[in-house]
Amino acid sequence: MHIVTGGAGFIGSNLVRMLIEHTGDDVVVVDDLSDGHKFVNIADLAIADYLDKGDFIERLQTDAGFAKGVSSILHQGACSITTEWDGEYMMRNNFEYSKHLLHHCQEHKIPFIYASSAAVYGGASEFAESPDNELPLNVYGYSKLLFDQYVRRLKKPQSQIVGLRYFNVYGPREQHKGSMASVAFHFNSQVLSDGELRLFAGSGGYGDGEQQRDFVFVDDVCRVNLWFLDHPGIHGIFNCGSGKAQTFNDVANAVIAWHGRGAIRYIPFPEGLKDAYQSYTQADLEQLRSAGCGVEFAEVASGVSAYLDTLSAKTSG
Repeated sequence: MHIVTGGAGFIGSNLVRMLIEHTGDDVVVVDDLSDGHKFVNIADLAIADYLDKGDFIERLQTDAGFAKGVSSILHQGACSITTEWDGEYMMRNNFEYSKHLLHHCQEHKIPFIYASSAAVYGGASEFAESPDNELPLNVYGYSKLLFDQYVRRLKKPQSQIVGLRYFNVYGPREQHKGSMASVAFHFNSQVLSDGELRLFAGSGGYGDGEQQRDFVFVDDVCRVNLWFLDHPGIHGIFNCGSGKAQTFNDVANAVIAWHGRGAIRYIPFPEGLKDAYQSYTQADLEQLRSAGCGVEFAEVASGVSAYLDTLSAKTSG
């Protein structure tokens, strides 16, 4: 069986879906459903079992036979709120939890694929997987970087360890994320509510709506996870993005094109974000491609269209 932590979350639930579809194996979801709204992300999935995060940790510590049936742990569970500044909470959820799972997997020789983040690059201008480029702008990014650094110090891993630095992921099953949902989600909601898409005005030397991010469709992210699962001899930390920076205007125009309506309005850039905002990201995919991963990534126009097709189907269904 495969275990997906954070399996009721955005990326985690999509990963659960694709694991079931493509492997036919049993998949166990681990999560914290204190926010019960997330249940909808797994309600349509034929999971083998669900474990609360706290119960899962206890099972790892007390049930010696539990690991025998585990073929992989895909660790997506974390606090991903980039505006959260409670460092103690962030380190407990993102760093200590990850260390615990890593050591369990090493002890029992279980493949361990985990979610890192492009937030580790922060204010950098280059986005290759090198310490020279790692300049996080918030404690979330630092918590992810600290675990990456911890992984790098393991000289002789006993089983596969792969960290995937997710860039700006968008796609189905993110509705519970509120303000942290993708701009594609918010633009779609804005078109439906009042027909007006609100983008930040120019900042950091970029024009109105011209800030650029590496927007990556969630299905492509899941395919990268599955590729590494199929190649257990490959270890390391890899970028997981499209490799192509596109503007927020591109995303807005893709949403407008799908709906056939909508207008863009630029709003003042928030003062509180000016020192903690990435105006440009673009994944360097050299290391991913050198490892042999040939997963192709959708551009914004096609990815957003596929996303909105899914949202529309769920609404009409």
